[in-house]
Amino acid sequence: MIQIRKSKDRGYADHQWLKSYHTFSFAGYQDPQFMGFRSLRVINEDRIQGGKGFGSHPHKDMEILSYAITGALEHQDSMGNKTKILPGEIQKMNAGTGVVHSEFNPLPQQETHFLQIWIQPNQLHTQPGYSQKSFIKELETSNCVLTVSQNGRNGSLSIHQDADVYVCHLSPKQTLKFPVMPKRGQWIQMIQGSLKAQGALLEAGDGAAIEKESVLQMEAETECRFLLFDLN
Repeated sequence: MIQIRKSKDRGYADHQWLKSYHTFSFAGYQDPQFMGFRSLRVINEDRIQGGKGFGSHPHKDMEILSYAITGALEHQDSMGNKTKILPGEIQKMNAGTGVVHSEFNPLPQQETHFLQIWIQPNQLHTQPGYSQKSFIKELETSNCVLTVSQNGRNGSLSIHQDADVYVCHLSPKQTLKFPVMPKRGQWIQMIQGSLKAQGALLEAGDGAAIEKESVLQMEAETECRFLLFDLN
């Protein structure tokens, strides 16, 4: 069973310096039919104007991921981290008992385009933590790379939830079969290009929830990039 979340149907907020599409309910956008999918709570597609950003603000008891698409994202937090996230990198921040951070586009003449993702943890009040990693090299030899998992296997970043996050990049007509374990669900979030998943066409910005399947079958209509979430 597959349910499509079309890009045009997402929530949208235009703050001039920030343009943000909300796959699920977030801030001023509330839709009771789209409050998340399993432990996946937020997918925001954000575009930050050059030289602008989010001032210092707190988070607590949430696993927060950022995936840079274009531009750069400068991060600073109350744990003492000050880093720059570049395209192809994933940042993971475990907010745990509480953390304050800011995110800023350090490129004055270039927009930063990234995905902000929140996953609800299966443990509360944990010690806050931070890590980031580029997976560009791994994608040179594999079309679907595990980037985030509960146990940090295969070089992925670890989070406090039984959730695997893959970055996938397919060439036109290339196929991918993803075996599904019983009782798990998948979410596809398209970044670019077009893809057929279980026969349904997905395009840039689209999302899809998949449940009660034994195999997830995908074929690229064009060169495409997407995130694949495998969730308990």
